Amino acid sequence: MARRRRLICPSDALRDGGDGVRFQLLRGGACEEAFVIRFDGRVHAFVNRCAHVPTELDWLPGRFFEADGRFLICATHGALYDPATGECRGGPCHGGRLEAVPVRERDGAVWLLE
Repeated sequence: MARRRRLICPSDALRDGGDGVRFQLLRGGACEEAFVIRFDGRVHAFVNRCAHVPTELDWLPGRFFEADGRFLICATHGALYDPATGECRGGPCHGGRLEAVPVRERDGAVWLLE
């Protein structure tokens, strides 16, 4: 069965290591915040929830990367995550990971796969 697609943003809204785009997921009748970023030329999306304590990561809307653009950072606790996999790379998220969200970049846009 083919997955449905929902537009998140145009491809050019995402720059490598730059701001992400927030969007909402509908799960079990409830909305959940998520985000998409570009890293090493590819798009990646995650639920916007720290693995350490369930709080949103961005310190300003769309600001998910730390200063040098190598890791995603939780603005509340400083947990560091690999932007390609969501795996914890440092801080209080020890052994945790962000929950990945299936997305695809195609035809000049980033799509949520539902």
